[in-house]
Amino acid sequence: MKKFLKLLLAALRGSEKNYTTVSINKAIFLLSVPMILEMVMESLFAVVDVFFVAKIGTEAVATVGLTESVLTLVYSIAIGLSTAATALVSRRVGEGDHRSAGMAVGQVILVSLAASLLLGIPGLLWGDEILRLMGGDERLIANGSGFTRMIFASSPAIMLLYTLSGALRGAGEASVAMRSLWIANGINIVLCPIMIFGWGPIPAMGVMGSAIATTAGRSVGMIYQLSAFLGNKKTITVFGKDLRPNADMIRQLLGLAAGGTGQFLISSASWVFLTRILSTFGSDVVAGYTIAIRIIIFTILPSWGMANAAATLVGQNLGANQPDRAEASAWRAAFCNFVFLLLVGVGFYLGAEPIVRLFNDTPAVVGVAVQCLRIFCLGYVFWAYGMVISQSFNGAGDTKTPTIINIVCFWLIEIPLAYALAEWLDFGPSGVFWSVAISESLLAVIAVIIFRQGKWKLVQV
Repeated sequence: MKKFLKLLLAALRGSEKNYTTVSINKAIFLLSVPMILEMVMESLFAVVDVFFVAKIGTEAVATVGLTESVLTLVYSIAIGLSTAATALVSRRVGEGDHRSAGMAVGQVILVSLAASLLLGIPGLLWGDEILRLMGGDERLIANGSGFTRMIFASSPAIMLLYTLSGALRGAGEASVAMRSLWIANGINIVLCPIMIFGWGPIPAMGVMGSAIATTAGRSVGMIYQLSAFLGNKKTITVFGKDLRPNADMIRQLLGLAAGGTGQFLISSASWVFLTRILSTFGSDVVAGYTIAIRIIIFTILPSWGMANAAATLVGQNLGANQPDRAEASAWRAAFCNFVFLLLVGVGFYLGAEPIVRLFNDTPAVVGVAVQCLRIFCLGYVFWAYGMVISQSFNGAGDTKTPTIINIVCFWLIEIPLAYALAEWLDFGPSGVFWSVAISESLLAVIAVIIFRQGKWKLVQV
């Protein structure tokens, strides 16, 4: 127990930076613990905002929902750049070239700022038009356009919070990325009720208060991340000259980011189509599906932590000219994920109904959610390998392969299969659930087959 606690503290402190020499099991643990906690913090942002905004009224929640749906474009590019940052920085760290790693981070900052301004300024100027385009009525627009403008104005903080987290993970500084999200969420949790409902001399600002609290939290978290690169000489250091545009590095960064962004947009779009198919069966079905998805997303956060750990390990070991160790790290992380999701899957399958009833006790909704949860659990053992291997490709700098796999499995198989099973073969909602389990399992099988071929080891980053 003492040894475990010592290792846990080391993971939280981030005392290890280079993971090309320590044992693979230790490296996975040291990286995955802070990454898991980072993922939890990211999901907490949305939960906290909705929790407090819901107390204002339905109109306020609708404002947040409509704004967030458009803001997905910012998130998708941020995730793509974050993937690219992890690949570039981890490869340079593995090579022992910290100076080039610092230059790469500088270009990540430069591109992130440029992209966020291109997306944020239109939202700041035309927030009311965005809400109108998304179907908001005039009353909602009058009360919520300030929120939309403020959130889009915070695009640089949103973008950098994602991309710098990716760079920190690549540098082996996952604990810093984790702490930045702790700070951001802590500020958001404290400020949200104060700004929304007022306190002392601070007037109640309604939904606008939520935007201010979220922006403040993200901005401080982002500044904390920057300080890790600008002020701490023990880590990668970014100098002013690193912020000068480097055409070759920017081209490389954008090439990698395109794959990461594509993967996110492809998977997001597929869920939109699935929800549209389910909506034809009524609101109870959509509600049950939504609850099941929320439960699943929250419980697979540790899996994404292990997947991100695998990406860093693959990148660093390839940079250190240890391709066999890079491959072994990916397989070990995938097996750990398999054990975890197998246990979660069994627990969900057996305890699906009481778990769902914690969120809703309407019989029709519970029935759909339980069915969805149990069918999805049957694919968990495949998902365990699919998510880790896909991220391992990204860590190696091969963002093209998982993008193509996603297109095939989600757009060419999952969506048509969902419609065919649900509508043509009269499976109903269960047809949609089975299409997800089948396509995700197929994705894992394809990814494993291609990964075994080893061409990803030859990708130059």
